[in-house]
Amino acid sequence: MVDGSDDATCLLGLEGLAVERVVRSSAGVTLVQLVTDDPDAARCPECGQASTSGKDWVLTRPRDLAVGGRFTLTQWRKRRWRRRARDCVRATFTEQVAQVPARARTTTRLRAALAVAVEDGRDQSEVAATYGVSWPTVQRAVIAHGDVELGEPTPTPVLGLDETRFGRPRWIPDGVHDDGRTRWTRTDPWETGFVDIAGTGALFGQVDGRSSAAVKAWLDERSPAFRAGIEVVVIDPHAGYAAAVRAALPTARIAVDHFHLIMLANRTVTAVRQRVTREQLGRRGRRQDPAWANRRLLLRGRERLSPRALARMWNGCVDHDRTAAILTAWIAKEELRALCATAARGGHPHEIRDRLYEFYRWCADADIPEVTTLAETIATWWPAVEVFLTTGITNARTEGTNRLIKQIKRAACGFRNRENYRRRVRLHCTRHTRRLSARNPPVPA
Repeated sequence: MVDGSDDATCLLGLEGLAVERVVRSSAGVTLVQLVTDDPDAARCPECGQASTSGKDWVLTRPRDLAVGGRFTLTQWRKRRWRRRARDCVRATFTEQVAQVPARARTTTRLRAALAVAVEDGRDQSEVAATYGVSWPTVQRAVIAHGDVELGEPTPTPVLGLDETRFGRPRWIPDGVHDDGRTRWTRTDPWETGFVDIAGTGALFGQVDGRSSAAVKAWLDERSPAFRAGIEVVVIDPHAGYAAAVRAALPTARIAVDHFHLIMLANRTVTAVRQRVTREQLGRRGRRQDPAWANRRLLLRGRERLSPRALARMWNGCVDHDRTAAILTAWIAKEELRALCATAARGGHPHEIRDRLYEFYRWCADADIPEVTTLAETIATWWPAVEVFLTTGITNARTEGTNRLIKQIKRAACGFRNRENYRRRVRLHCTRHTRRLSARNPPVPA
């Protein structure tokens, strides 16, 4: 063993190894020759006893991180030892340290750096090129890191569900027609994600599709403690998700996120505007039509409209819509927004009751098919809407997770293997830096 306290050894920072010599070749390659500087490296990995009988020397070249911004070639000249004890099954063994285990061609810190780089959202090919290794080396590091980090989901009181598209719709052959023509089936690949809303916002997992059976199967695979701990499940108005939650989690309450409710109201306004334009003009809206020109103002909240913009939108609809259906639908949308806004003020029962009455009364007096459908939808989902209004729990973290998923897909330019896709997505959505920053914000509140 040699003294590992010299400057070159401290600069390299590989615990258990010491720098014996640094050579610069004529081609400009820096070669770092290492020797063992750990007495425990001579212990047998089976029985733990130290050996004093050397057999021969082995030269290995483990790949390591760059030093001083430059990649170097490392050579470790290590000893192969004999085991003469009768109670040990090993005949020989080579020295190993924590940073360079047996049969490893890369250092532990290099593999950790590769996994963290991919975890941060970088493409694996780009990471491989940056660190001077192959793509399979990066993949093995990511798999090993995922096996450690991605375990069984921990219980959470609030679970969020939402879907993201895995890929573009495709047409695949599915048999032959009676006349000999090929039958084609359209596939629309989706992934349903399960997000911890009450905790760190981690992505628990994903399943193929967005059907009731897929969601129920994932929930049934979880432990009884995990299912029993879920009190609220936040979804969008999706009948399949609601049916799966009721079947797998009979005691959990369902909450509908207000974002999707207001989105339904905006679609109602758009549908009324398009229908009125076709009925009055016999065509689609054009730039010179006030209803079409103000289409974005109709979808904006009342408090976000300046007096000038409100007057422009209002007068344009009054002057060119004899039925006043567009403004009626817009007011219905604003009544629904006022109902959803009660959640931010504490969700008091009397206020919810008053705003719900005003919304239903306006929709009933309007007698517009699209507005009536909107009111019927709210009535159908009212138990879930009431849970949101009284608790204020939203699906914002799930939507944020969807944004992170899309970032990973863009960085990878798409995925073919769903197992790799889910591993990378979960690592990026549950990485330690995000969890720590969520618990300990850098800026005081």
